[in-house]
Amino acid sequence: MTFSRLRRRAFVLLTVALLALFAGLTHGLLGVCGPFTDTPSDPFCVFILEVFYMGITTGTTPTTYDPTGNVNRTQMAAFLSRTVDRTLQRGSRRAVLDQFWTPQNSGILGVTPVGGGPQLVRSDGLDVWVANIGGTVSRVRAGDGRLLETWTGAASASGTVIAMGLVLVTGQTSPGRLYAINPTQAAGSVTTVASTLGNNAGAIAFDGARFWVADFPNAISIITPGSLPWTVTTVTTGFIGPVGALYDGANVWMTDQGAGTLLKLDGSGAIIQTVSTGSFPQHPVFDGTNIWVPNSVSGSVAVVRDSSGAVLTTLTGNGLVHPHSAAFDGQRVLVTNYDGNSVSLWKAADLSPLGSISTGAATTPLGACSDGVNFWITLFGSAELARF
Repeated sequence: MTFSRLRRRAFVLLTVALLALFAGLTHGLLGVCGPFTDTPSDPFCVFILEVFYMGITTGTTPTTYDPTGNVNRTQMAAFLSRTVDRTLQRGSRRAVLDQFWTPQNSGILGVTPVGGGPQLVRSDGLDVWVANIGGTVSRVRAGDGRLLETWTGAASASGTVIAMGLVLVTGQTSPGRLYAINPTQAAGSVTTVASTLGNNAGAIAFDGARFWVADFPNAISIITPGSLPWTVTTVTTGFIGPVGALYDGANVWMTDQGAGTLLKLDGSGAIIQTVSTGSFPQHPVFDGTNIWVPNSVSGSVAVVRDSSGAVLTTLTGNGLVHPHSAAFDGQRVLVTNYDGNSVSLWKAADLSPLGSISTGAATTPLGACSDGVNFWITLFGSAELARF
């Protein structure tokens, strides 16, 4: 063998050795991004591991991520859906307090006796306020369900809203009334701030400047705060039986029981959009994207996109029996079943049913709200507030 041939052979052997060494080093670099052996340890690795650890993606196999593979629309939908779910779950107050459970029967509901005929209920973030048709307003501590105070003088108390550092309560009198409570003061008698609302003033919403009240059977009241008594404007045009009220950050919406509709209003109370939802719509809730409208006689819940007024779907089953009020806790929507002595739950993100749970015989659940941890349900039949 000549010297030149030996030199060529040595060069080939050296080349093979270097290639083998390079392959080994490359394999070592690829294998440091968590469990994935086909993904380099580069600045993108931390993002891959984040979505892996959160369960948004698991890779194509336990050890391969396939970083250059295409993602189709179906896969993208799955990734986005899991992202929404994990973000809401981990960011909720329930997660911080390690309260991931859902009550499975009425025997484990926390119950607080309140005034006679509890109606609608609201949370101020710390306490829960219950309007009792018997003429009182109950203040319940959300942390443990203890009845803290009872305010009197609220004849036929019905709807509640928290605004302006006050608790506002409507009175289903003729004419209707609006009462105010200063929660920083000791319990006593409510202050009547307006007494010329439409008859049977019920649900109430606040838009940042004025209060909007559904007056059954055929009017709404717009109340402007100021010196006492507050100014009231009553609007009757187009209303047959307004019942529920909410504000979505841009517009006020009212349900009209008589017409079976959800109505979008302008600043003067004129109807600018009419959405057919079902028979006898009651007290809706806005989840930040959609409005959930319980339809009592239809036994359904209409889910309406607030930006367009389109009915996305109408939910049935899942234990619905004369649904009355809806509430949202950041992840789930709860609906009370007035004649079913139960509540029904849905996952708000994809509208999937989560089942129904009994509230106990003859409890007649009516109003509902959430404080971000628990749902609170007024039990009209037993004069109690249930902690769900």
